[in-house]
Amino acid sequence: MVKKLYVGGLSWNTTDESLGAAFAQAGNVISAVVIKDKYSGRSKGFGFVEMEEAEANAAVEMWNGKELDGRTVTVNEARPMTDRPPRRDNYSRGPKSF
Repeated sequence: MVKKLYVGGLSWNTTDESLGAAFAQAGNVISAVVIKDKYSGRSKGFGFVEMEEAEANAAVEMWNGKELDGRTVTVNEARPMTDRPPRRDNYSRGPKSF
């Protein structure tokens, strides 16, 4: 079974390839993605790695709290995305009254 891992605290210089290469030390990496800002293209400082369950557990033990590209990373099992309330747009509600 495939397990998805959350990797937080990434360096701005970490790429999909370097993230995958680091986690490959624990086993076969199915996918590795650094999440980027859609406007600037800059890393948001976190990413996701998919691995088989046993290898993913080994990767958590290997990397959680350890240094990757000069930053201490947090690694744990990714949680499913939850529904979030809509963002509040302060500009479309007209002027504030005091």
